[in-house]
Amino acid sequence: MSTQHNIDVDVVVVGAGFAGIYATHLLRTKNNLTVQGFEKGSGVGGTWFWNRYPGARCDAESIVYSYGFDDEIQQEWTWSERWATQPEILEYANFVADKLDIRQYYRFNTEVASITWDEETATWTTTTADGATTVSKYVITAVGCLSASQVPNFPGLADYRGEVHHTGAWPHEGVDFTGKKVCVIGTGSSAIQSIPKIAEQAEHVTVFQRTATFTVPARNRPLGVDEMALVKAAYPALREHAKTTVAGVIVKQPIGSALELDDATVRAELDARWASGGPSVMNAFTDTMTDMEANQITAEYVREQIRATVKDPATAALLTPDAYPIGTKRICVDTDYYETYNRDNVALVSVREHPIERIGSRGPVVDGVEHDCDILVMATGFDAITGPLLRLNITGREGLPLSEAWAEGGKSYLGLSVAGFPNMFTITGPGSPSVLTNMIVSIEQHAEWITDALLALEEQGIDTIEATPEAQEGWVSYVNEVANTTLYPQAASWYMGDNIPGKARVFMPYAGGAHTYRSICEDVAGAGYRGFALSSRDRAPKVRVPVA
Repeated sequence: MSTQHNIDVDVVVVGAGFAGIYATHLLRTKNNLTVQGFEKGSGVGGTWFWNRYPGARCDAESIVYSYGFDDEIQQEWTWSERWATQPEILEYANFVADKLDIRQYYRFNTEVASITWDEETATWTTTTADGATTVSKYVITAVGCLSASQVPNFPGLADYRGEVHHTGAWPHEGVDFTGKKVCVIGTGSSAIQSIPKIAEQAEHVTVFQRTATFTVPARNRPLGVDEMALVKAAYPALREHAKTTVAGVIVKQPIGSALELDDATVRAELDARWASGGPSVMNAFTDTMTDMEANQITAEYVREQIRATVKDPATAALLTPDAYPIGTKRICVDTDYYETYNRDNVALVSVREHPIERIGSRGPVVDGVEHDCDILVMATGFDAITGPLLRLNITGREGLPLSEAWAEGGKSYLGLSVAGFPNMFTITGPGSPSVLTNMIVSIEQHAEWITDALLALEEQGIDTIEATPEAQEGWVSYVNEVANTTLYPQAASWYMGDNIPGKARVFMPYAGGAHTYRSICEDVAGAGYRGFALSSRDRAPKVRVPVA
C-alpha cells in the first residue's frame, strides 16, 4: 500500500470490460492496492455492453474466449454454443463480476474527461465529465481496442428524418425492423453479423459496400453437456496450450507451405477447414500471410465459395474481394451472410466508384439516387486501438498531450507504456498482439504483467516507472519490421488506421504472435524491467537500458 498522503487511491482503472474486471481484481487481491474504476456504461462488459446489434457474436470460440485464471469460475460457467452471442457473453461478464465482487470498486455511468500528470507530486489526476477529480499514483487504461465508434462525416446526416443507429452503440431495448426499409452502411464484421438478422425482419434492406470483405462460415452449434464436461476436465491443459500459440486460441496447426504441397492436398485441407467452420482456414498453411502467391491460393478458394453461394453473378462479383490479400483485413466469421444476398428483399449498392454523396432526408444518396429507408444502420467501424486512448485526453510530462505524442501514430513500449507518461499502463495498447489474438488471453497476460510490475516496484520503494524514449523507438521499429515481413501493410485496413481520415498510417498491433510476445515481456521483467526508467523521489532515476 502506498504511503503517499496526497492521493485518493493507488490506482485508477478506466473501463469495466474484461480487461478492467481482471486488472481490478488482481490489484485488490494480489497487490492490496486501493482502486477506483470508471466506466461510461451502466454496467460491466465493455464491448459486449455496447455492441448489442442483431447477430452479435464473438469470433473466437466460447471455450477459449473466457478467463482461465480461476478454475472455480471456469468449472461453474457452462457455454451453450460454439460461438457465443452477445447476450451470453455479457451474462458471463456479469457472472464473473459477481463472483469477484468487482462492482464496488467502480463508478458507473461515469465518463472520463481528462487524465493529467502532475510532476510535483508524481500523481495522476483523473477528471470525470461531472467535474469530479480523483488523484492516483497509477493509471491503467482498460478501454479496449474497438470502443471508439466512428461515423463518417456525411453531409446532411443531421437532416435525415429516420432512426440512426451505430452498431457499436446499439439501443439496449433493441430495434424493431419489422416492416421497415433499412439501409446498412458498411460491410465489416458487425455488418456481416447483423445483415442476415435484419433481413429476416425488415421489409427491405439496402447494403452500401465500399470494400468487399472476406468472411468464413461459423458453422455454429450447441455445446452439449457431455462436451462441456470434457472441456472443463481438460481446461488446465487447454489454457496452457493456448498461451503457446500465435493467436492464443486452440486450432489445428498448419500442415505446411501452400506452395510446396500438391494441389489435391491443398484443396482437401481447405475443404475440411471450410466445412468445420471458423477462421482456421487462414491457418491451413505456413505461408498464407507472408507470401502473395500462397495467399492467393486461399483467397481464390474463398472467392469460389462466394460465387457458388450467391446466385446473381453481378452481386457475387461485387461481394468478391480482389483488392487486398486475404487476412490483411480482419477475417470475419458469419452465419448465412452470402446466402442473405439471395433474398428478394436484400439489395447491394457499391459505393467504391460512386461514394455516398450525402444523407438525404429519406436516406443515402449515391450517384444522384436517394435510397429511401426508415432506419439507417451505421456499421462504419471504429477508430481502432489508439482512438479509445486519445479520447481520454491524457496529458503527460511537461504538458505533453498524448495526441501530440502520437501525431505520427501510436507509439509505445511493448504496448504497455508510453514514454513521457510515467506510471501509466495501457492494457492491449498499440504495439501489442491485441486484435490479432484471442483478446482475453492477451488481456490476462497484460493484467498479470502490470500487476507483477507494480508489486515489484512497491517492494523496492520505486515511485515511478516509465518507458524510455530509446526503448520505445526500438520497439516501434521492431513492430514495423515484423509487420513488413507479412502481407498486412498491403491492405487499407483499420489495423493501419486507414479508415480514419488524417490518421497516421502505421501498422498498430504486433504481428509476431502472442507466444513470442509473452516471452519478450517475461524477459524484460526478468532483466529488472529493461527499457524502463525507474526512480524514487529520494534518489536519482535508475534506467534499465534495452539490449539488442
